[in-house]
Parts: sequence; structure tokens; C-alpha cells
Amino acid sequence: MNLIVATDKNWGIGKNNDLLFHIPKDMKFFRETTTGKTVIMGRKTLESFPNKKPLPNRRNIVLTRNRDYTIEGAEVIYDISELNTPNDAFVIGGSEIYKLLLPLCHTAYVTKVDADGNADKFFPDLDKDDAWELKETSEPVTDNGYTLTFCRYCRKDHTCPQT
Repeated sequence: MNLIVATDKNWGIGKNNDLLFHIPKDMKFFRETTTGKTVIMGRKTLESFPNKKPLPNRRNIVLTRNRDYTIEGAEVIYDISELNTPNDAFVIGGSEIYKLLLPLCHTAYVTKVDADGNADKFFPDLDKDDAWELKETSEPVTDNGYTLTFCRYCRKDHTCPQT
């Protein structure tokens, strides 16, 4: 399984149940990377989307503790033991889901934004996690007033796919 996330320079990922930044190049990367794939998210992440609708052109899986929760266009599961996904599935948030599923992931696509988003939700710092190593970094690009770098981390105990 993979994950995809955009972080600020403090590994912040969100504030007030919304993204820290709206950066077109990062959104394009997210779309291109996840379209046609399975995406796994928490209920709050789904509810932060426009019209609270699942993402188009993807198999959407929502993980929630609320057993009464249903949403058209998505599969709802209540425990990670129910998770049956292909290897190319992507965890897309939020912070609790990332932390829960990080041990099951082998590749992390991290867009690092060189700014402080004053976050209230954070992603684990993979640079300080001995289980992960940075495999690939893009040249910095500027978009919407921000400098960002696209990074690919791989779990050390797993063969990392080539890009």
C-alpha cells in the first residue's frame, strides 16, 4: 500500500479539517497519481471534499468507527481487518488514518511545502523514522506563492518500486 500527503515544513497536514495549502501543481500530482486507483481515507477527510462526495474515477474506501455511516459512491469499513485493497492503493488521510495505516504502507509520496501552515494536524516525520528512507526528490518548484518539493520515501524492509 502507498500513501500520499502534502506537508508543511513542520510535517503539518491540516487545520480546521481542511488542507493547509491549495497548490495547483500538488493537486495535479495527487490527481495523476491516484486516478484509477483505490484511495483510503477517514470520514472527516471525505467530509472535507467539495460537496462531501467521494473522489471521481477512483475506488473510495472510508474508514470510520461510526457503524451507521453510509455514503453513496464509497465503500465504508469499520476496522482495518476489513481492508482488502490492491498493493497500489493510496492512503490519503487524515492524520489518524495515516498513523493507523503507515505500518502497512511501503511507499510514501510526500509533497513538502516550504512554509509554516500553522497546522493542528500532523503527519509523522519520516526523516526521523528509522523504518523509512528518502529515495527520490524533485527539484524545487514554485506554485501559488509556495516552494514545493515532491519526495518519495520507501520503507527500508520493502523493495521500493522504480518510478
